[in-house]
Amino acid sequence: MFNNTHHIPSVLTFSGHDPSGGAGLQADIETLSSHGCHATPIITAVTIQDTCDIKKIISIDADVVYDQAKTIFEDFSVGSIKIGMISNQEILSAIHTILQEYPEIPVVLDPIFASGGGTQISNDSLQTMMFEKLLPHVTVLTPNSHEARILSGEEKLDDCGLKLLECGCDYVLITGTHEDSKSVKNRLFHDGKLTEIFSWDRLPNTYHGSGCTLASSIAGLLAQKISTFSAIHEAQEYTWEALNSGYQIGHGQWLPQRFFWIER
Repeated sequence: MFNNTHHIPSVLTFSGHDPSGGAGLQADIETLSSHGCHATPIITAVTIQDTCDIKKIISIDADVVYDQAKTIFEDFSVGSIKIGMISNQEILSAIHTILQEYPEIPVVLDPIFASGGGTQISNDSLQTMMFEKLLPHVTVLTPNSHEARILSGEEKLDDCGLKLLECGCDYVLITGTHEDSKSVKNRLFHDGKLTEIFSWDRLPNTYHGSGCTLASSIAGLLAQKISTFSAIHEAQEYTWEALNSGYQIGHGQWLPQRFFWIER
């Protein structure tokens, strides 16, 4: 019998709904469930998309986004916050207000600027607003190399990481999947410097929802009070295993198998 006194860490996620099940809210829920956490998903947008690309984004009213989150905070003890798709400035402002109201909670931000198929999700003004308003509240920022260059305005990845630290992020993990390298090099920045380069075997496919999986994994581990460095390391291991066990169920990108540990 389930013990009702058992503490299950809760993670609040701001994400879009992906009906293909590869990314967004479903990725958050599957990842956090795999980590023994309870997901409280706040819908920022409804999308029309498949494993190939996003066809349309319908943003949720910013007041509704805020009210969803505020209601959860008044009922739950939230262990961490994960931020994914932000489709307009009003929603970003609503999230910014929440972060100001709960500054003690660790925040993981996955800055999503474009879909895997190339559809733009944000514009220059939204990216600037993210840099100025959200990054100072972020515990761990998880951009891929393209997003890091856009967000920082720098070209070299080391310069990107340092610039993003300067704006207030505690840790910056720049993933290297999009770089032309034999293995995937993920670069971790903290305390004003490059502190670690993680190397992972490059997998043969392209994946839909890998960034969501990584960010949610870090958030779930932080909610369990694991040290930030350990959470970042363990989340990369979990994500790589999920991708390595991935499957192609549609006609586009492969999807992570976030419950790979059950099959084993």
